[in-house]
Amino acid sequence: MAGALTAGGWGLFAGAALLVGAAAGSFVRVPPRLIALVMAFGSGVLMAAVSFELIAEAYERAGLAPVVAGAVGGAVVYAGANALLARRGARHRKRSGRQQPSEGEEPGSGNALALGALLDGVPESVVIGTSLLGGGHLGTATVGAVFISNLPEGLASAAGMRAAGRSRAYVFALWGSIAVVSGLAALAGYALLGGASPALMAVITAVAAGAILAMIADTMIPEAYGRVHLMTGPVTVLGFLSAFALAHL
Repeated sequence: MAGALTAGGWGLFAGAALLVGAAAGSFVRVPPRLIALVMAFGSGVLMAAVSFELIAEAYERAGLAPVVAGAVGGAVVYAGANALLARRGARHRKRSGRQQPSEGEEPGSGNALALGALLDGVPESVVIGTSLLGGGHLGTATVGAVFISNLPEGLASAAGMRAAGRSRAYVFALWGSIAVVSGLAALAGYALLGGASPALMAVITAVAAGAILAMIADTMIPEAYGRVHLMTGPVTVLGFLSAFALAHL
């Protein structure tokens, strides 16, 4: 039970970055270019975590075939769900400008935004929980990557929601709920997958990795490039190297 609570606590910690970012986006005018730079940095950090803590771990557990199958499956499922939500108003959920539709412009877009946030956050949280199974050590790069990537997500989305006419109460209720769900997803990952075989754990880890990579490509990189253009590449590489260094200290 203690292990599950620890996993849930780390998932909640990573998810709480959404609230920190939302507070900044709601009460402080942060330059959109700065948001984009942090988004690019967070993309690089997540890429490193996926490479060195998720894909590498899955490969060591079960070899290449489960990794490929899981990662492709995770990417396809994420892309399909993301396309469906985009049609309902969640396409620009990480955008800080006026691209997000209001409820008056597109009824139901608020629910789509919430589901989109869940789609982005749950795979990351499950991985945080499973990283502690079997006496494993918490993936510091993974937790750090999720926390860092959640900051600009909460910031940009909150600013965009405010520009679309949504109240601060809506913004904080949404991100607070997602933070709690992130904690529960990490707890569930630990509690429900404790008896899973190495091959199954490898597939689950790879599915999450594929979904996270698809999320970076579909949402984070476009937001960063749309604001800072040629700076996106160098800042993303800086984030990648920072996470790589953290993982190998």
